Amino acid sequence: MSAGASVVQVPETLDAWRMVAARRQFEGRMPLSAMPRLGDSLADTDGECRFALEFGHDALQVPYVELTLDAGLPLVCQRSLERFVFPVKTVQRLGLIRDEAEEAALPPGYEALLVPEDGLLRPAELVEDELVLALPVVPVAPDSEPVEQTWSAGEEELQAASPFAALAALKKK
Repeated sequence: MSAGASVVQVPETLDAWRMVAARRQFEGRMPLSAMPRLGDSLADTDGECRFALEFGHDALQVPYVELTLDAGLPLVCQRSLERFVFPVKTVQRLGLIRDEAEEAALPPGYEALLVPEDGLLRPAELVEDELVLALPVVPVAPDSEPVEQTWSAGEEELQAASPFAALAALKKK
């Protein structure tokens, strides 16, 4: 997480535009158990996510919040069915927009973040959204062995799967 500006504990809501104008930075920790949408995909909710938020304008005067995440997500390996911890270390720059039409003007490398009309962002939701997006589609522990077994169908299964099996049965009658 970056050094430099003073770091303050993260409030529940932040005024996005005031934070950008002041170039504010925040660091925090959030227990995985406080993230219900993420929790549905986890093996359990042991652990936490360390995060940092940095608000500012880039050289093109695009307002942004840069979100840095560091977490270990407990997942169930779909190969071994055992629990493993999936590391997430990510930096995501979110371009702050007032309406969807502004999204096209964002520079490459920015994800759009539509700021509500009241200007308030909920850091906990931003953190949870990014962790949900970081989840692998099929969790597989890096040290698990691939299952390399071929399952052959028995004669009855092959007969049942054949589209002509029913015709052959009728013909025998």
